[in-house]
Amino acid sequence: MSLRPLHDHILVTLLDEGEQTRGGIVIPDSAKEKPQQAEVKAVGNGKLTENGERAAPDVKAGDRILFGKFSGSEIKIDGVEYLILREDEILGVLE
Repeated sequence: MSLRPLHDHILVTLLDEGEQTRGGIVIPDSAKEKPQQAEVKAVGNGKLTENGERAAPDVKAGDRILFGKFSGSEIKIDGVEYLILREDEILGVLE
């Protein structure tokens, strides 16, 4: 099954940030924070502006993005976890 987001929504998969801190301490799963980096899988057509035109999204499939901790809606499709964000919830693109 595939999913095509609508309007200014973006479908992403969370990127694993690793299990160790810089000091080498292993963090258990129960104490890990939600990752804030993701890879864009699919992008909607863009936001509809007041004059009726579509504003093209600033991100595209394959981009690595940074977003806020409590952003988006978690979904599960065919056993895979995804996050759907609005374009304005994205803080930046990692290059």
